[in-house]
Amino acid sequence: MPAIGVLGAGAWGTALAQMLASDGSSVRLWARDPALAHAITATRRNERHLPAIVLAPQIDATAALDAVARCPVLLAVVPAQVMRSVLARLPDRPRDLVLCSKGIERESGALMHEVARAVLPSATPAVLSGPTFAHEVAAGLPTAVTLACSGGKAQWERLSPALARPAFRPYYTDDLLGTEIAGAVKNVLAIASGLVDGLGLGQNARAAMIARGFAELLRLGEATGARRDTLTGLCGLGDLVLTCTSAASRNYSLGLALGRGETADALLGGAHALTEGAHTAPVLVTLAQAHGVELPIAAAVRDILAGAEPRDAVDRLLARPLRPEAGPDAATRARP
Repeated sequence: MPAIGVLGAGAWGTALAQMLASDGSSVRLWARDPALAHAITATRRNERHLPAIVLAPQIDATAALDAVARCPVLLAVVPAQVMRSVLARLPDRPRDLVLCSKGIERESGALMHEVARAVLPSATPAVLSGPTFAHEVAAGLPTAVTLACSGGKAQWERLSPALARPAFRPYYTDDLLGTEIAGAVKNVLAIASGLVDGLGLGQNARAAMIARGFAELLRLGEATGARRDTLTGLCGLGDLVLTCTSAASRNYSLGLALGRGETADALLGGAHALTEGAHTAPVLVTLAQAHGVELPIAAAVRDILAGAEPRDAVDRLLARPLRPEAGPDAATRARP
């Protein structure tokens, strides 16, 4: 079969390349940095992003975008905030374009499949999302994901055999909107979960935050037209549980550091510069306001990232009016 292309040699892109090569398939892995591509080829390791994994010989690492752009199936695994600029360098022709980054473009408020359609109108976008830590996927541990196909069952029938492996199991949906909204919201909630632990608020508080955060995810998803079964599935509830409970999550780790007193400016200027939830939080709250939906936890994360004291933000959440948890009397829309 023709080689599968992977755009982005970070931890997640490298892990996907390793998973795809596990059955002997040829994979072309594009790295923006030529030195990184050379090092992967020379050592069969990505020491910068996934140092514990010996990479399969079927992975051809390159900094030549043209070599990867020829692949009929292309996985885009670059950060959400640079997705548009990378895709704009590709030729616009029919292809299956699988978007693997979770986030909302800061400047436009566009989801990744909306960015892809604007830049590459001839491509057929799909979205791969779910509870996935890169090091586990690379190690061949069992993983299940959502694969949302804009081309419906016909695209699914092309992509599922190309992407599925014995330990990597995709599940079909055609709800791209729900799949992307879920992934974007859970990143912000993972920061909130890390904040709870960094502040030492206890496991009761963390469980409450996850539950109430999931209510925010459902409210926004349904207001924007996402399907509830998508939001309660692997890419929604499944991914939320994973990233809110493990320090292996970059978003959780950012929240943990903020809760322990480190500043957002210092963190986002260093190792956490590409943490998607930090870029998504402000635009997510703006999106919710446009749909008349309250996201108090997401708004608190936005405020803390902008410099608010974490404990003050928590106090404001705890001071909110008491109300029913669910049902017709529960507040699901923003108050006037």
